[in-house]
Amino acid sequence: MAKKTGIDREKLALVIIDIQDKLFPNIQDKEELKKNVIKLIEFSKIIGIPIVLSEQYPRGLGETLEDIKQALGEYQPHEKTTFSCCGEDGIEDRLLELGATTIAITGIECHVCVFQTTRDLLARGYEVHIISDGVSSRIPENKKVGLDRMRTLGATISSTEMFMFEIMEKAGTQEFKDVAPLLK
Repeated sequence: MAKKTGIDREKLALVIIDIQDKLFPNIQDKEELKKNVIKLIEFSKIIGIPIVLSEQYPRGLGETLEDIKQALGEYQPHEKTTFSCCGEDGIEDRLLELGATTIAITGIECHVCVFQTTRDLLARGYEVHIISDGVSSRIPENKKVGLDRMRTLGATISSTEMFMFEIMEKAGTQEFKDVAPLLK
């Protein structure tokens, strides 16, 4: 029997990093980023992928964008002051509680909080997938450098649609029919 090569969705979590009111206005391609994050949230809710949300110093940088909070429904951010989500109590504990060993990451900024979280998760043995059209930075070159560094460290670079299709694996299922409106 051939070895399964796709993502083990039973051990998967989506981590959304710091898409906050005061950070978001200066981010490159921000509307596409927001659209893709919302699509990933809806996808995750349909197929049962748990979502973990971080906020970097919300007293200074504001809360998660209202559109994303609405898409989430249940809004329980993990506050942090370290750039890596692994540097604060709560976020990694939540991943362990969920039994997640594979993490899909979206958020801002790609070269700071997304990069440092990815670096730390990889060092702890997690499989990490970066959703390239679901991450960004204020400066395009910083996003490129962040993605390059994460790839070098062993992260898988994907896109929103590529990730969604890889998880579903086939058409013709009820799940595919439920997700299909997100793919238009």
